[in-house]
Amino acid sequence: MAEPFDDAERAAVYRAIYERRDMRHFVPAPVDPAVLARLIDAAHHAPSVGYMQPWRIGRITDPALRAQLHDAVERERLLTADALGKRRDEFMKLKVEGMLECGELLVMALMDGREKHVFGRRTLPEMDLASVACAIQNMWLAARAEGLGMGWVSLFDAGEVGALLGMPPGARPVALLCLGHVERFYPEPMLETEGWAARKPLGACVFDNRWPEEPSACNEAQPEGGAGQRV
Repeated sequence: MAEPFDDAERAAVYRAIYERRDMRHFVPAPVDPAVLARLIDAAHHAPSVGYMQPWRIGRITDPALRAQLHDAVERERLLTADALGKRRDEFMKLKVEGMLECGELLVMALMDGREKHVFGRRTLPEMDLASVACAIQNMWLAARAEGLGMGWVSLFDAGEVGALLGMPPGARPVALLCLGHVERFYPEPMLETEGWAARKPLGACVFDNRWPEEPSACNEAQPEGGAGQRV
């Protein structure tokens, strides 16, 4: 049987998992290029269905382009607020990104030509997106281990951002990743601190063999806007 990590190594892995946060507050300081290279390499070593490696990672170094991307996110933030109805004012009080303060702004995208990859996608074509999410999580955990914060921004129109980045037909942006130094990591997910949503009990989200007949807490209605938030 394969040998597990030793106690200290194993504890470090779990620490990164439990202390990772979706960061929105950054200290405006540069990221060491060697560290950035390690984080991008960690993302590139993520698992992918059929080994298709559908992620494409862009680094935004042009200040004008960063400002344009920020404007695109701000427009979608306002539209999202309007769609939230009675929670609009509550949402508008939340800080949802740190694009202008973070040391590095990265784009994680799906490559074009994905229809050629059938292995693992014939019945579940969305597995390409799942693979990109694995790459993002690899980078997120590695960033935490490096003492850097990372935040996933998904408030944008994919067509608009794709056009700004000159993406070919079929490619699609998935995330704008804010990466950089932080004064501290949030002691708990920020959306919990702000009262936006709470973590569901583990037992409500796990089942054996067959879907439970009784509705679980994971199926209960969330406050508007609460679902899909990364913590």
